[in-house]
Amino acid sequence: MNNKRIILTTIIVMTMSFINGQTVKLNPYTLVYDGAITENIEGKVNIHPVTYKLNGLVIAANVYTPANFDSYNKYQTIVIAHPNGGVKEQVAGLYAQRLAEQGYITITADAAYQGASGGTPRNLDKPANRVEDIHGMADFILQYEGVDTDKIVLLGICGGGGYALKAAQSDKRFKALATLSMFNSGVVRKNGFMNSQVNTIQERLKQASNARVQEVSEGEVLYMANTEITDEMADNMPFDLYREGHYYYHRTHAHPNSTFKYTTSSLLDLMTFDATTNMDLINQPLLMMVGSKADTYYMTDEAFRKATNTKRKELFFIEGATHIETYWKPEYVNQVVNKLVEFYQNNI
Repeated sequence: MNNKRIILTTIIVMTMSFINGQTVKLNPYTLVYDGAITENIEGKVNIHPVTYKLNGLVIAANVYTPANFDSYNKYQTIVIAHPNGGVKEQVAGLYAQRLAEQGYITITADAAYQGASGGTPRNLDKPANRVEDIHGMADFILQYEGVDTDKIVLLGICGGGGYALKAAQSDKRFKALATLSMFNSGVVRKNGFMNSQVNTIQERLKQASNARVQEVSEGEVLYMANTEITDEMADNMPFDLYREGHYYYHRTHAHPNSTFKYTTSSLLDLMTFDATTNMDLINQPLLMMVGSKADTYYMTDEAFRKATNTKRKELFFIEGATHIETYWKPEYVNQVVNKLVEFYQNNI
């Protein structure tokens, strides 16, 4: 994506107020979560839209600084990886702001090829890129004024949680690691949610292979999950994750840069990826949080059991919450923020 396209994307986001049949409250930073910052006020939590280069691509990020921020002081800092299909203005931004309110510097960035970040084809979704995005956020924020370089930690949400596990396996700049509603993207793309597509693995790999041929020979990019979902269709979905996810991403917290679609050829990489391989490399303190009613719990459970080389690990249940409800419901968000503060304070 060139600079003109980035500017155009920003203009579209800043002015759009009607998305998927729903009126969206305009926010000067295009944030779509409740209680979002609308202006920077001295002495309060502030938001700082930034861009930086990562492997030749322009990455769009938001940095949040705590109230009464003083660049001459040193602050614990949290890198936050967003869910699959999400952007920095949704749940990742909510937790970035709430944690900044607790005194942390936080950063969340749109994944390369997604959101307001650069890269073509759009919505390429390769695990290696998502892991590199996390390394790149660390690269940038470690040079930011006020950051205590010895106290940088990581939070991954949903798909960002799986990629956070993978990033922390090798990147020891992260002194502690937490996940929320972790989603193991590669395993789900291969086996289907709750192993519902194990009988079609080879067919889908062939589909992905053919899509790559078409990209190379004809220049046409094919996409998965590229059909419009109606409320009626969502209501009939068998899994809470996808049913509630539709309403979160397409209705209540819709953002024009957020989409579930991804290039079909990405499956060549996704279907061979498993966030839980090499979990023994994680020796940092580990907190894994999941709703007690989340149908994605089995992914957190597997990863947690495989983390055998960290001497400090904890599995925390958000009582009564489903996967998506941890993204926005105040009673669950409050539990998560309080637990994160406790965890980071006790393990840094």
